[in-house]
Amino acid sequence: MLKIKSLFQMGEEPQLPKAVLTAISLTGLGFILLVWYLISKFEVIPSAILPNPVDVILSYGGLITNNHMFANAWFSIKLNLMCYVYALLISIPAGFFISMFPINNIVIGRYINSVRYLPIPALSGIFIAVFGLTFTMKTSFLTFGLIIYIIPAICAKVNELQNPANDDEYVYLQSIKTLGATKWQKFKEVYFPYVVGSVTGDIITLTGISWSYLVIAELLFRDSQISGIGSLISIMSRQSHMAEVYALLFLIVIIGVLQDIIFKFIDKKLFPWKY
Repeated sequence: MLKIKSLFQMGEEPQLPKAVLTAISLTGLGFILLVWYLISKFEVIPSAILPNPVDVILSYGGLITNNHMFANAWFSIKLNLMCYVYALLISIPAGFFISMFPINNIVIGRYINSVRYLPIPALSGIFIAVFGLTFTMKTSFLTFGLIIYIIPAICAKVNELQNPANDDEYVYLQSIKTLGATKWQKFKEVYFPYVVGSVTGDIITLTGISWSYLVIAELLFRDSQISGIGSLISIMSRQSHMAEVYALLFLIVIIGVLQDIIFKFIDKKLFPWKY
């Protein structure tokens, strides 16, 4: 009884077996689906806006056979991962360059955080004007959307490491200085592993943002039958196939969750000391 009470205590850790917690969680999912089914069945919200969950599930068959769902999903996954690589290749050296040297920090670093407030969807017109309706426009748009979050995160971690008031982190830099390390050794042994290891958490949380920007980029134009989930959503919306639209949105959620799990697994392998 006491263990069950722990579920209703604010700030308490649940004192129940994992299997029981999983069962409770699945019950919650079942309740949500039941409410959704009843809302759609009794037309509380028109089916043109909220289709029946059964119709959403059944729509996957048509999406797979008639609309190349798996091929479009793989196109989006590859584009997403490609832009992550581009963004990291640009952001990591740029972030270190801006934040490690006082002059760069003064001239650029103090203003770098403000870049995060740029409304990325509103910038799509600029990318179209520069690159046209091309695949390069999609990759550039998404890469830029990731860069403006990753660079400030790297700069913040470097400044955190270099801050004498931050005893927990500054001690690493102080110790290697005492040992007479060269600049390269400081970077290799302290700056790079600490900053990159710390910023991976921020990169993982970008999964949701990256998929949002990816869908925006794919909604802008479709250059072939296989142009990504965003393009497929656009087609289904124009044809008023709302069950298919919801099915594709759920597919993005599933892919995003799996991507998040994979990124966390890789993070644990590369930086086990964090865990």
